[in-house]
Amino acid sequence: MMINKVEICGVNTSKLPVLKEKEMIRLLKLMRDTGDNEARETFIKSNLRLVLSVIQRFNNRGENVDDLFQVGCIGLIKAIDNFDLSQNVKFSTYAVPMIIGEIRRYLRDNNSIRVSRSLRDIAYKALQVRDRLIAENNKEPTVAEIAKELEIPREEVVFALDAIQDPVSLFEPIYNDGGDAIFVMDQISDSKNLDDSWLENIAIKEAMKKLNDREKLILTLRFFDGRTQMEVAEEIGISQAQVSRLEKTALKHMKKYV
Repeated sequence: MMINKVEICGVNTSKLPVLKEKEMIRLLKLMRDTGDNEARETFIKSNLRLVLSVIQRFNNRGENVDDLFQVGCIGLIKAIDNFDLSQNVKFSTYAVPMIIGEIRRYLRDNNSIRVSRSLRDIAYKALQVRDRLIAENNKEPTVAEIAKELEIPREEVVFALDAIQDPVSLFEPIYNDGGDAIFVMDQISDSKNLDDSWLENIAIKEAMKKLNDREKLILTLRFFDGRTQMEVAEEIGISQAQVSRLEKTALKHMKKYV
C-alpha cells in the first residue's frame, strides 16, 4: 500500500488545510446552529490529515490506500455528526477511534474468511459492552461478565470474538533480537506422531550423529517430541532466540550429510 503518494481519491494530500482549535470549534458551532454546508466542507477537509495518519497504521494489510482513505472519511463524518461540543474533549481525540473502528469493520467485513452477519453482530455488541464496562469499572471485564450483559451463553461470546480476529501468517515474525527472527510457526507444537516425518529416516538419523549434544537435544525436542522453541528454551535453560539460532545452524549443518 503506497501511503506516501500525494494524491488519494483525487485529494492532493500535500495541500490539505490545517485549522487551529479555536477555528475548528467555531466551525462546529456554526454547523450545529445553522447547518452551514460550506462550514461542514471546510471542517471535513481540515481534518483529512487525521484519516491519513490513521490509515498508515494499516499499511501492512495489502489493502488499496484509496479504499482505506474513503472508509476512513466515513468514520470522520460519523465523528463529526456525533461529536458533543459540551464535553471537554478535543475533536481529534474523539475522531481517531471512530476512524479506526470504521476501517477495522471494513477489513473484517471484507476478510477472505467469511463470518456470518449474526456472528459479527454479536462480536461488535460484545466489544461495545466491553468498552462500557471498562469505562465503568476501570478494569478489563471477563467473558462471563460480557455474556451476562448480553444475556447469551459465554461460549457464543468467545466464538464470536474469535471469528472476527484477523488471520495470522505462520511466517509472521513475532520477535527479533537483532539476529534471526522468530516466527509464529516456531511457537506451534505438534502433538501428532509423525511416523512419516523426514527426520525419522535413516539418512537424517545418521546426519544427527554429526551434531554436538546440545544441537541433538534441541532437534530431538523440536521435531521428534513436537515441542515449541519456548518449551525447549525453558527445558535447557537458554533464551528462545538462542534456541532458534542453534536450530537453524544444526539443520544447515545436517544438510551437508543428507
